[in-house]
Amino acid sequence: MVERARAELAADGCTVLPGFIRPELLETLRAEGAELAPRAYYTVERVNAYNIPLDTELPPDHPARIVLERGNAFVARDLIPRTALIQVLYTSPVFQRFVADCFGLAELHEFADPLAGLCLNVVAPGNSHPWHFDTNAFTVSMLTQEPEGGGIFEYCPNIRTPEAENLADVRAVLDGSGERFTRRLRLRPGDLQLFQGRFSLHRVSPVSGETQRHTAIFAYSERPGIIGTVERTRQLFGRVLSDHVAAAENSVRGDQLLD
Repeated sequence: MVERARAELAADGCTVLPGFIRPELLETLRAEGAELAPRAYYTVERVNAYNIPLDTELPPDHPARIVLERGNAFVARDLIPRTALIQVLYTSPVFQRFVADCFGLAELHEFADPLAGLCLNVVAPGNSHPWHFDTNAFTVSMLTQEPEGGGIFEYCPNIRTPEAENLADVRAVLDGSGERFTRRLRLRPGDLQLFQGRFSLHRVSPVSGETQRHTAIFAYSERPGIIGTVERTRQLFGRVLSDHVAAAENSVRGDQLLD
């Protein structure tokens, strides 16, 4: 399984382990997420794919000038009980070792961020999670509740690199002319997804029907002490803590990409 995950990540920047959660726990996984969902911070915002301020000075044709609407919501880690299945899984040394092996990493660390280390993403019917890049190099996630329609995970494998933004390709995807770059996944509850979202533009397509789409996001890093930026944290959770303010004074970038 580890060998397959490594091969797919190297080729595509993404791998899915179907049915990672035992069938008899799927209803518990769903029910816990449904109970948490009302605690999500919800707002509709105008954003861009890089999650930088819309008034940032950029050339007229820069893809960051394309404005998107973000209507999804997040339940922060400090609102998720320690006994919840996703919290138990996130903190499990065995699970962390397995994830590190899949990514080919010597070690893996939980985010020190008290809000973003683990969160539940909620996408209500009529909303979507628009095109964006992740700030961390890799993402681990699991669908806990499937919507009746839509909610497809779409991604553009390695559309940029640590050395090159490849702005023309990104703009093509955002303006609808970049279908050739896009791949799609219909995830099922209990599937574990490993993804390199720092370099692959991605989104969740609009959700339809009556049921929300819920996804647990497990945030890890190769080095300890990672805490999100003040701006990004406020954008996702509607609040920041003293940890975020302190971290902003000592932040170090791992690359020179826009975000």
